[in-house]
Amino acid sequence: MLTVFEIYLSVQGESTHVGRPCVFVRLAACDLRCSWCDTPYAFTGGRKMSIDEVMTEVRALGCRLVELTGGEPLLQKDAIPLMQRMLDDGFEVLVETGGHLPIHNLPNGVHAIMDVKCPGSGEADKMHWPNIDALSRDHEVKFVIKDRTDYEYAREVIATHALDAKAGAVLLSPVHGVLPAATLTGWMLADHVPARLQIQTHKYIWPPETRGV
Repeated sequence: MLTVFEIYLSVQGESTHVGRPCVFVRLAACDLRCSWCDTPYAFTGGRKMSIDEVMTEVRALGCRLVELTGGEPLLQKDAIPLMQRMLDDGFEVLVETGGHLPIHNLPNGVHAIMDVKCPGSGEADKMHWPNIDALSRDHEVKFVIKDRTDYEYAREVIATHALDAKAGAVLLSPVHGVLPAATLTGWMLADHVPARLQIQTHKYIWPPETRGV
């Protein structure tokens, strides 16, 4: 049984899959409180759904790309069998996770988009560093950058752990409305950081506070 906040069809606003139509399964609850979080409404609430019920709603939306997000989806033990069920049914499966919970038991074929929390989030000390060893080219690593301190932290982590060689992509994402994308871009170009800029495209398509997109 899962606690599901919402299931909806939209386009990917982040990651290397940006712009692709995608079904989002947003699971409720998160044990982090990042300063820049844009989905605090999913910390509580939701409805109890079985894996079969989730699959019925996902199939009805007619899209073969699905992302589990949250909240923090890996808090719920049935998220793993749900992802395996999706894979078995021929879906392409993404999961967005905060980096503080183990990813080593993700089913083969799941594409993880894993955060490494920077100091500006207030949660950098929660990182589960063994996750770095569980990365593969099937996964992506994301840093949300609030300021220059966050940027320098990300740059050091990328270099220390050779993340560009371990993961399929390394993403630097400016906090929307706080750090201008042009500023972060300038820093990245000056330092030749082996990463790509990521902006939250959905916040340019719809007003940033819009839910269900």
